[in-house]
Amino acid sequence: MLDGIKTASIIFNPVSGGGKSSRLRHLEEARKILAASGIEADLRPTSAPGHAGEIAARAISEGTQLIIACGGDGTLNEIVNGMPGSKVPVALLPAGTANILAKELRIPWNIPRAAALIPRGIPTRIALGAITSGAASVAPNLPNESRRYFLVVAGAGADGALVHALNPSVKQRTGVLAYWMEGLKQLVQYKFPQFRVTTSEKEILATLVIVGRTKHYGGPFRITTGADLFTNEFELALFCSQSALRYLLYLPACWMGRLHRLKDVHFVKTNSLRCEGVGASPVYAQVDGEASESLPVTFSIVPDALTLVVPEHFSAQQNAPK
Repeated sequence: MLDGIKTASIIFNPVSGGGKSSRLRHLEEARKILAASGIEADLRPTSAPGHAGEIAARAISEGTQLIIACGGDGTLNEIVNGMPGSKVPVALLPAGTANILAKELRIPWNIPRAAALIPRGIPTRIALGAITSGAASVAPNLPNESRRYFLVVAGAGADGALVHALNPSVKQRTGVLAYWMEGLKQLVQYKFPQFRVTTSEKEILATLVIVGRTKHYGGPFRITTGADLFTNEFELALFCSQSALRYLLYLPACWMGRLHRLKDVHFVKTNSLRCEGVGASPVYAQVDGEASESLPVTFSIVPDALTLVVPEHFSAQQNAPK
């Protein structure tokens, strides 16, 4: 329960998920629902990429007791990066193109219904993932400002190339369809260059690595099904083929939950990994579905990094006897 929480700031992306005209009406409904539970919330729209993090930092400095992210994974990522080390809890109202965290926590894709869950939510400390790039990624004791945090999923290789090439205006207009269109384009154009993935126990040449904190990936897919948001580790899915045709065959295997049966797909649990290119072609990374650096990069776990408001029904199920 959010005992003692009296004020909140709802940070929302007006164009996330296509900028539906009903967004403001639903947000006003959410404010009324929260007010009925004793939480007075203000609305703070974003106006540019990266703005959500600045708004979150300002709201916290002004004394808000709860940050509520209304948008997709990108908006949530910006907010998380705007409040490193803060104890102020973060809750979610799903409203983006895709929202992996909402699927993971089984939060309804309806702003008023999701708002009704917040006052009875359970504040839970969780780890975050972090990406660092270049030479900095091998330096010990990195300062916070050199990191970019992520909450649900990251990757390098084929999905990094897709996100890097995605046209933001097309994404705004067409939503999830933009990812499918760009994915088909990448299947024809992308050469699937290999890169080296190194963990404390394994070194492998891959063409795609999914760095999972959640079981859900994009769209309907679940790839890192052994990942757990409430532990201090990643589950990695490492794809090794350089064949576009083979990648097409990965899709039905993923859909049917049979990736673990494939000899050229490997699953590893770890709390850090380094990805380095082995050829001349650039290889890109992504975090929470947003474009990130080109290799080399290091992904690492940052324990006890964020207070997440977990829906009561999800928390109860997690804690139920097995």
